Amino acid sequence: MLDFFARAYERSVIDSPKVVCAALVLLTLLLGSQIPNTKFDASSDSLVLEGDKDLEYSREVAATYGSEDFLLVTYAPKADLFSDEQLVHLTKLRDDLLTVETVSSIASVLDVPLLYSPKISLTDISSNLTTLSTRGIDKELARAEFANSPIYKSLLTNNDASVTALQVNLARDVRYFELLNEREALRKLKRESIANDQQLQRLTVVESLFRTYVLEVAERQERIVAKVRDILVDYKDGAEIFLGGVPMIAVDMVAFVKNDLVVFGTGILIFIVVLMALIFRQFRWVFLPLLGCGMTAVVTLGYFAFIDWRLTVISSNFVAILLIINLSVLIHLVVRYRELAASDQHASQRELVTRMVKLMIKPCVFTTLTTLVAFASLVVSGIRPVIDFGWMMTVGVTLSLVLSFVLLPSTLMLLPRSRLSKTAGGESYTVYFAQLVDRRGGLVLVCALILAGLSVVGISKLKVENRFIDYFDDSTEIYQGMETIDQELGGTIPLDILIDVDADELAALAAVGVGFEDNFGTDDFAGGFDASGEFLDDFDASGFDAFSANDFDSGGFDDGGFDSDIIASDKPVNVWFTRSGMQRIVSLHNYLDALPETGKVLSLATLYEVLEDILDGGVDDIQLAIAKNSLPDSVSDVLIKPYLDEENNQIRVSLRVMETSRSLNRSELLEKIRYDIVHELGFKEEQVNLSGMLVLYNNMLQSLYRSQILTLGAVFVAIMIMFFVLFRSFALSAIAITPNLLAAAMILGGMGLAGIPLDIMTITIAAICIGIGVDDTIHYIHRFKTEFAENGNYTKSMYICHSSIGRAMYYTSLIIICGFCILTLSNFTPSIIFGLLTGAAMFAALMGALLLLPKLLILVKPFGPEIK
Repeated sequence: MLDFFARAYERSVIDSPKVVCAALVLLTLLLGSQIPNTKFDASSDSLVLEGDKDLEYSREVAATYGSEDFLLVTYAPKADLFSDEQLVHLTKLRDDLLTVETVSSIASVLDVPLLYSPKISLTDISSNLTTLSTRGIDKELARAEFANSPIYKSLLTNNDASVTALQVNLARDVRYFELLNEREALRKLKRESIANDQQLQRLTVVESLFRTYVLEVAERQERIVAKVRDILVDYKDGAEIFLGGVPMIAVDMVAFVKNDLVVFGTGILIFIVVLMALIFRQFRWVFLPLLGCGMTAVVTLGYFAFIDWRLTVISSNFVAILLIINLSVLIHLVVRYRELAASDQHASQRELVTRMVKLMIKPCVFTTLTTLVAFASLVVSGIRPVIDFGWMMTVGVTLSLVLSFVLLPSTLMLLPRSRLSKTAGGESYTVYFAQLVDRRGGLVLVCALILAGLSVVGISKLKVENRFIDYFDDSTEIYQGMETIDQELGGTIPLDILIDVDADELAALAAVGVGFEDNFGTDDFAGGFDASGEFLDDFDASGFDAFSANDFDSGGFDDGGFDSDIIASDKPVNVWFTRSGMQRIVSLHNYLDALPETGKVLSLATLYEVLEDILDGGVDDIQLAIAKNSLPDSVSDVLIKPYLDEENNQIRVSLRVMETSRSLNRSELLEKIRYDIVHELGFKEEQVNLSGMLVLYNNMLQSLYRSQILTLGAVFVAIMIMFFVLFRSFALSAIAITPNLLAAAMILGGMGLAGIPLDIMTITIAAICIGIGVDDTIHYIHRFKTEFAENGNYTKSMYICHSSIGRAMYYTSLIIICGFCILTLSNFTPSIIFGLLTGAAMFAALMGALLLLPKLLILVKPFGPEIK
């Protein structure tokens, strides 16, 4: 069978080079034409754990409380914010922003109702609300209100009013959420194996519709962000302005992806030209690797575009990595060809090319398989962009191998034979490593043991906590905007605390009666409140004192509202809009507000505090009920609806966490909040739910430990099996993987000792290190076995291997190390760290292959005893 494939390969590739080259050019042109259709995905889903149940819950919360996407404009005026000139400037900016596509409203200091400028009565809330734009408003009182009001403090301005914010609300995309909810519902049925054929067919249709619509949403977001930025340019003379918000971050991250593709691809190609020229000093050995790498990149990108496989922030560097891996294969082939040409001056071109392929196909196939295993192992991470990156690299590396063994041999057959002397390439520096192993082998083992020990210590210190803001360079608008919002306007990362009603308490209340507001509305009190907060018309001038216990069968009110003699309503009992319910919310609100990691906290406690101020304390159940039903929509939409789900008797406390805090530990903070709410504040565990981006992001981070173990375990097992198949020896397989495990451990340990956390990029380093690092191991052992079979001496075989295959290993590793360092040109900090750490890992793997591996081979003697 192998002979059949070998003969077929010779006939189709080596003997028909013109046809093969023409076919490759045609394939490259066809797929290259698809590259402009390449699509990018930088949605917020890229930062959460796939299949996370909290993600589904967070979407339900957003739908229940009417959350909208928004852009946030931070505005730091160069003059006094409350001066007439600045307010006119700000008003024009607001009006211009309102003209932008899909902008539904803008919340700013100009628009929100003022309750303390001066302090108003309960009657005024429903009829005479003022804003900063109202003629004759007292600006100093407004300044004090924005600095001290329980509603607006650290929300729309900072304490000294040197920075304000405009929240540009975008209309909720109903179509998007309809498709999303239908897709998730059908996927759930499929996961539970209860979906019928019609539902499965519908799922296929909905997924296609959703993928298409996501592109429309992304294009619309890009237009909106571009338009907003165009508007902001005209106002930057009078203020320092930054743009923030999830839509803006998504748009900018797509721009980073596109930029990285261009920068990495261009950088690698330039690097290839320079390095090939320095190493081989002949045009053909510069041109052929460049041609091979370029064709692989074009074919792979074109294929992904053709099947609509979208790039993410994580997979944006796949082109650079693919080019690096492809170049290493090509260099191994080139070095082997040059060795054969130098050692046999009379062989024909066909003989040299055929021998090159026969000698290199087996080690190259196995090195590619180990690399595939490394990238394929990433699919167990559970993180969608990491999974996509793993599969993309798997496809890309496979295409790279195929194209290398088709393109290089066929193009060589079109060129004349190289004339090289036996000393071509000059002195091999790798011989010095052989001398070190020969003369200081014990030192090599001692150093390896010390490094292994330090690695274990470092791994024990490895953490996953990191700051999202650090993903971006401090010169980017994302970083600057987040920093301003975090430090001046109450935090950046949202967290929601949802408290469900206690089922036992609800049942007890339903058994005895219902709350006041469930039976009476504002229509029951035709006169409303007077200026002092007393009822008119339906009550006499003495207000509540006109009532006596005799007016009610059981003697008046209690904390739950009217007693059981009141006719029950069909509405659910509202346990929160009572004095006792509000006091519990206030306790929760104040607890969260006192945490050092939290910024602005908003809840129904904010309304309660405002009512206490307006009514000079002593708010009771009746006043709460009447206030709730009499508040205008402009106030209710701000103070009630975002924090109360009446239908499900649930309250929401919304807070923002200080992302820039160096001491922030998300997991510990979430555990502490949940524990304290239950054990200190007296809520039942089943009542408490946590939601928001902080929870989703933390879930993703915490999964990294599990993912790291799973990916490393999968790589280790798969490669050990492949080594056993290749070498037919467990001892040799263990020797082969040891240097690479040490290299991976050193990188993870170094990260722990240096305080570099695991993230969605660095999680891939260890697996890639082993997968790519074993390439050198396979090439070295394969050559060592051949040399030992000829001379029967381990030390002599080591010297021969170091001066031959060791040179190719040295070149390819140098290419990989320098190539990964090109990632430092990215605007995405994880890509920079990934490049540097992977380069360091490849250096460690090279040292392991040139020092530790030969020492272990000499020490263990896996090929049998030496022949004296």
